[in-house]
Amino acid sequence: METKGLQNFFWSVRSNRAFEAFVIVVIIASALLVGAKTYNISGNWRTVIYVLDWIITLIFLTEISVRFLGEKRKLDFFKQGWNIFDTLIVVASLVPIEDSDMALVGRLIRIFRVLRLISIIPEMRILMNALIKALPQLGYVLVLMFIIFYIYGAIGSMLFAEINPALWGDIARAMLTLFRVMTFEDWTDVMYETMVLYPLSWSYYLSFIFLSAFAFLNMVIGIVVNVLNEENDRVMLEEQGLTKVSLNEIHTQLNDIQSMLALAEAKRSNQE
Repeated sequence: METKGLQNFFWSVRSNRAFEAFVIVVIIASALLVGAKTYNISGNWRTVIYVLDWIITLIFLTEISVRFLGEKRKLDFFKQGWNIFDTLIVVASLVPIEDSDMALVGRLIRIFRVLRLISIIPEMRILMNALIKALPQLGYVLVLMFIIFYIYGAIGSMLFAEINPALWGDIARAMLTLFRVMTFEDWTDVMYETMVLYPLSWSYYLSFIFLSAFAFLNMVIGIVVNVLNEENDRVMLEEQGLTKVSLNEIHTQLNDIQSMLALAEAKRSNQE
């Protein structure tokens, strides 16, 4: 009973909004501390920053322990990827950052503690999960974009290499130049240079910009927004206790019901 009481206590602490807000403040303080270390600081302030760094590390360690002890089933704690990520970051932060061969590693790890904001704030978790789930679809878009870059790069290298070898000398340079055009970094200078010899070369640039900067960008936005909506629906279902029923299953069931209603309507019409 006493163990269960402690578990309920830790659960109430980890679910407390004030506790979450405190952890967010500590994460922000940790980020500011990392930035402060990049300046040339005197000895006294360096000691203060060193002490504060270890205080923040101990707070993170305590916070992870509270979250773990508050879990009703301890194995469930490690079934969530964000919990594993937080644990690895906190444990790795115990690496000394002064007078050690691992000092550089320790400093780099402390930079990544800022990413804990994603695991603490639910809305940011949803955004990151949606982005991760969208990566496979985005991969196909990137492949298609590479094909367009390659085709236009080959054409540009054949036509414009003599005009400016530094920009169009080979297909690799041509693709880098096209990336510059896609990002609108002084792309008109590149276009006007080739238009001296090829007056109609503007169509080459405008068609490429339409495909890369407009069409592909809208495809990427559409994929991310679609996955984000699905992730929001999934979270909403979990909050309603419907974690075992996926959206696809719900849509399938609705389609089956509609088919059955249509079949019943058809039978009734035949009987009449």
